[in-house]
Amino acid sequence: MVRLRQLPPRREGEPALKLLFAGTPAPAVPSLEALLASDHDVVAVLSRPDARSGRGRTVSRSPVAERADAAGIPVLQPRSPREPEFLAQLADLAVDCAPVVAYGALVPQPALDLPRHGWVNLHFSLLPAWRGAAPVQHAIMAGDEVTGASTFRLEAGLDTGPVFGTLTEAIGARDTAGDLLERLAVSGAQLLVATLDGIEAGALEPRPQPSDGISLAPKVETADARVDWALPSHVVDRRVRGVTPAPGAWTTWRGERMRVAPVEPVAGGPDLSPGEVLLDGRAVVVGTGSGAVRLSQVQPAGKRMLPAADWARGARPAAGERVGA
Repeated sequence: MVRLRQLPPRREGEPALKLLFAGTPAPAVPSLEALLASDHDVVAVLSRPDARSGRGRTVSRSPVAERADAAGIPVLQPRSPREPEFLAQLADLAVDCAPVVAYGALVPQPALDLPRHGWVNLHFSLLPAWRGAAPVQHAIMAGDEVTGASTFRLEAGLDTGPVFGTLTEAIGARDTAGDLLERLAVSGAQLLVATLDGIEAGALEPRPQPSDGISLAPKVETADARVDWALPSHVVDRRVRGVTPAPGAWTTWRGERMRVAPVEPVAGGPDLSPGEVLLDGRAVVVGTGSGAVRLSQVQPAGKRMLPAADWARGARPAAGERVGA
């Protein structure tokens, strides 16, 4: 549910906001789409520079830049928003506001000061919870049952600005970070448009974040996604879901890295030591620090993702053999 004060309808003929949209990855695209469909005028897009990706290391544009290209909107891609050339371009655009969704770089104070309504950030958590780069991943890994999205005025601190509005979203028992982020990207886009509508109407003022309930959500690195089989089964479950699809949970098998798709705790499962693998009919079960989990799919080094049972039939784990050893 979006929580904003009741806003009066905009009178016909009233000017819409002139916007610079800042965003980079796919979860930011629904917000750009919603703004393009709104009464506001997106005059330019700010995105991270084109980067090399994939095995061929080909240069590719960000999803937001690609969508802007398709809409015929100019794309600004400075190496840093601190560059004088970008600051001059922003000043020349004379935008009213700059909505931001996962842009990927800190915006300096000189840039924050240019739009008359500042920069409005859509963040995928209920602030002040999970400030930082990976709020959705950390919410799932922590076992939260509810999360959401917030719009706030961007300032120099890390997601510390005053909040315009929020929406809530239940976290499903089997949600991965990808599942949850996909839903929040869509609902959050509507929250962002509603926030800009309220700013335009002069009917919405941000409120300072409370001083309690603060938690941090730093970027989840590949090393953080290694499965610790000594943790209880329910913790292993939510940590794997929290890093799916990126950076992707992994463990080792016979000295090589193996990717692990979401697992599921087994009620009344066999008594196994942490990491111990058991092929039980069609099920592949792994012991944890408390209880066991059932593997769904795995991806051995140099191979494709495949059902865990197919992997186990080929790997033929010996009695007592463990993943992560």
